[in-house]
Amino acid sequence: MPDVKIKSSAGSANIHYTISTPAKASAKSIDKDIPTIIFLHPVYIASEFFELQFADPNLRRFNLIALDLRSHGETSGKVGPAYGREQAADDIMEFMKALRLPPCHFVGVSMGSCISLQFAISYPEKALSLTMVSPLPLTEPPEVAEGREEIHDCWVEAFKGDKVDQTALLDSVCGALQLGFSGQQTSLTNALIKRAVPQAMKNWGKKHLEEYRIATIDFFVKRTAQTPENIRRVRCPVVLLHCSEDIAYGIESTQVVLKLMQDNGVDAELMQIQGAIHFGNTSHPKEVNAQIHDNVLRNTSSGKISPAQASVVSPFTEGLKKAGYLQDDSDDSD
Repeated sequence: MPDVKIKSSAGSANIHYTISTPAKASAKSIDKDIPTIIFLHPVYIASEFFELQFADPNLRRFNLIALDLRSHGETSGKVGPAYGREQAADDIMEFMKALRLPPCHFVGVSMGSCISLQFAISYPEKALSLTMVSPLPLTEPPEVAEGREEIHDCWVEAFKGDKVDQTALLDSVCGALQLGFSGQQTSLTNALIKRAVPQAMKNWGKKHLEEYRIATIDFFVKRTAQTPENIRRVRCPVVLLHCSEDIAYGIESTQVVLKLMQDNGVDAELMQIQGAIHFGNTSHPKEVNAQIHDNVLRNTSSGKISPAQASVVSPFTEGLKKAGYLQDDSDDSD
């Protein structure tokens, strides 16, 4: 997968990204005649997280782009003390400039949804629609912040000695697995974790524990509620997808976000995905993908979109299979 160099308010970075078009699983550029969706992943895990979206024939009617955010996956670029949603949104804008992308549709999950909303605030003319899966509350609830701290503390404990403490490392990974996947271990989640942990150890090893805290704790707990003035800058329609089995955030917090948007002129609606976990695009891809597909179609004027192909190949499948992913058996527990 290619990389592109950017420089934003967060500093320099080398952004690792993937483009899929209807014709190609791994493309060098988009098809300029059809809509483009940018996918923004949650904390801890990078672009491969969207395997079940890139493998969906209906979504592959569009250009799909996934990028590893700063301090995640294969992207290189430090996060400093000021790193938060604003700087992350600036990274996305510089990425779009570097690839000469037109205004795009955005799909974000958890942290990615927070960044997508900030992008629509900072650069309203560049966002055509938002599909926000498991959107963050206006501020981080204390009990969720405490859980994030526990995951952080176990990770830091693992690097205190001369050798990595595998027990502490496992405790941290299990905490993250519980938060995002409700502890569910399918062949897909196991493969995602197996591939994410080495990346995390590279990005957040012994010499980068301060960056680990910024990316996984400070990003969430230091953010303040978006103001009505900020929300009024959003021009595009927004779909909020609440996952009913989200152990971190209840639907009430999403309803507060919805009200703030609707009270300030944003075309926003809330849909609940029954049975879905926090990372609902992995547990209920059919339902989530249908919402993404419909939101993009409702908000595009292009008449050149081809019908869905019978099947498509995801650019992430091969690597995940090497880590144990059983493509036709992703809903079965290991």
